[in-house]
Amino acid sequence: MDDIRGKAQGTAPTPLSVLDLATVGAGQTSTDALHAAVRIARTADRRGFTRHWVAEHHSMPGVASSSPAVILAHLAAHTERVRLGSGGVMLPNHAPLVIAEQFGTLEALAPGRVDLGLGRAPGTDGATAAALRRTDRLHEGADDFPEQLAELIRFLDDDFPDGHPYRRIHAVPGPVQSTTAGGVQSPHRPQIWLLGSSGFSARLAGMMGLPFSFAHHFSARNTIPALDLYRESFRPSAVLDAPYAMIGVSAFAADDPKEARRQVLTGALNMVRLRRGAPGLVPTPEEAEAHSFSPVEQDFIEDWLSNVVHGTPDEVRAGLDDLQKRTGADELMLTANAHTQAARVRSYELIADAYEMPDLG
Repeated sequence: MDDIRGKAQGTAPTPLSVLDLATVGAGQTSTDALHAAVRIARTADRRGFTRHWVAEHHSMPGVASSSPAVILAHLAAHTERVRLGSGGVMLPNHAPLVIAEQFGTLEALAPGRVDLGLGRAPGTDGATAAALRRTDRLHEGADDFPEQLAELIRFLDDDFPDGHPYRRIHAVPGPVQSTTAGGVQSPHRPQIWLLGSSGFSARLAGMMGLPFSFAHHFSARNTIPALDLYRESFRPSAVLDAPYAMIGVSAFAADDPKEARRQVLTGALNMVRLRRGAPGLVPTPEEAEAHSFSPVEQDFIEDWLSNVVHGTPDEVRAGLDDLQKRTGADELMLTANAHTQAARVRSYELIADAYEMPDLG
């Protein structure tokens, strides 16, 4: 079995990981956001978080993570221990061979610590998805996801059967290099995860015996049904002998609970604008506090923030522990949505301190 299961650090009841969107705040540039991504990854590496994943989003001014593989290659050069991965690559946007090549390259750069998290949503609006896929048949990619996934796995394992039209095609770096004269190939390959916010990927991950990550941070009402479906559908595989479920959680800690609320309100206002079809840079706390919310927007804000675990470090720890008990999640992946790099880094440090996670230097 692959070593997929994370190891909890300190007094955490379950492994903790980080999801980063390389968000761009008002008054900042993409360069600032990507420098922040490095600092956050190094914090995760130093404080014993299990994974650091980056998301794939397109045509969103407030998000700089449109190319996960490029960002991950850079992060690999700045980290030593933390697993690096995609949260996730939206497979219908890409040819499976391209993803196999990209993540084979990442595995060569950071052997034994690369995760390939895969989703079937476009990660953007319909027009942008059409531009990415060079087709207006947008449902075709999602409907073909199981076939695309099977093709990707065959490229990663280099095991198309005899007679298959792709039999003589090899994803490089990859297993073919271990069979060439003088070639030495790492025994590792990227660990595949399925991501989802509904039951489709939950069932597919279970049937394939793969680890599953659920987007609790924006689909909280579906979390327990999806995890139940994953566990009910699970079949042991060469990868896992039992289900392994991770959930994404919006979590933010500050020394003062009022400051924590002030910071997470910026992400909530950003979501209001996204729902209106007007995505932009992440607003400052001052802008969020001064914004005049309509009654409908205020209801949305309160509902949204009810699923963001925020407050003092002890309050966040209690909220995360309660969420883990309610869902039975095997791992929690935390995402901190705030305007500034310093606030996000400080939040991860405070959460690590609350769980007495070691500083590995």
